[in-house]
Amino acid sequence: MSGSSLTTVLLVDDHDLIRQGLSRAFERHADFKVVGQASSLVEATELAGSLHPDVVVTDVRLPDGTGLDLVRSLRVASAEIGVVVLTMYAGDEQLFAAMEAGASAFVAKDAPADDVVAAARHAAISPRSFAAPNLADAMRRRMSPSGPHLSPREAEVLQLLADGLGVTAIASRLYVSDSTAKTHISKIYEKLGAANRAQAIMKAVRAGMLVNDDSS
Repeated sequence: MSGSSLTTVLLVDDHDLIRQGLSRAFERHADFKVVGQASSLVEATELAGSLHPDVVVTDVRLPDGTGLDLVRSLRVASAEIGVVVLTMYAGDEQLFAAMEAGASAFVAKDAPADDVVAAARHAAISPRSFAAPNLADAMRRRMSPSGPHLSPREAEVLQLLADGLGVTAIASRLYVSDSTAKTHISKIYEKLGAANRAQAIMKAVRAGMLVNDDSS
């Protein structure tokens, strides 16, 4: 931590409203001080080098790279800096990617702001340890996968659903009939215990069944 009693924080997100909201959340805590804000990987790297914050809170998706790129570069430069990763898709794959990059904590973007502050506090105190909600469950799933088993074709259809394609578009992409595509989708919903596309995608992400390179 810095020489003062305050924990200094750099916020990194390409959405100004999110940065401002996080800034206000930290301002409510007397032991934190937001010393900078960045909207890109390049800007964040420059500010981290000049401001030397105790903690960097970064989104995964940035316009010129990813928050994980930032985590890796910060960790190479310092073992003592705390890094909190925020993401819209808080599934197992994203969680383990953040951990392997060297992050100190991992928080879903839809979590309460106080959860981000708590993660930053952990990151400042124990920058080289990793904290995340449901980490133990994710570790158990990685060591002993027990989620639903999808066939290769069902996994392909699931990814297309996550990409936003409808039944007709999926059928066209896979060169099958609409009824066949519907059958695959119905089986996916049944295996995941989902009633609709949104639930299926949410459950698949949480189970680490979707690889989403466009996470934010």
